[in-house]
Amino acid sequence: MLIPVINRSHHPLPAYQTAHAAGMDVRANLTEPVTLKPLQRALIPTGLYMEIPVGYEVQVRPRSGLAYKHGIGIVNSPGTIDADYRGELKVLLVNLSAEDFIVQDGERIAQLVVARHETAEWQPVAELTETERGTGGYGSTGSR
Repeated sequence: MLIPVINRSHHPLPAYQTAHAAGMDVRANLTEPVTLKPLQRALIPTGLYMEIPVGYEVQVRPRSGLAYKHGIGIVNSPGTIDADYRGELKVLLVNLSAEDFIVQDGERIAQLVVARHETAEWQPVAELTETERGTGGYGSTGSR
């Protein structure tokens, strides 16, 4: 699949780091480092603009290494980039650790997963079909 992209950063395009990876690492495009204090969040620019095909989205997900080593996550994880968005891709990072974290220019800050999706319509009905689970909610499966 080819996705048209404008790269206004001085970094390489997002890329898969291994042959069977689902996500491509995306880099921060900064003129100066950004310090995230504990529980602080910030929109980090990437310099990327893309034209996602209709019927697809690009999911923005945390990088496991940043999460494990530094407590850095993404507030709206996974974030969704819709096919009709043409603005700059920015990543909403959050520092969930007790230490300051400095985001450097060119640092791999998130991963992007291209995913197909369906467009649904709601069908109002008076009742739903019965299932074994029924209305059992949080933690209800396997508890009998």
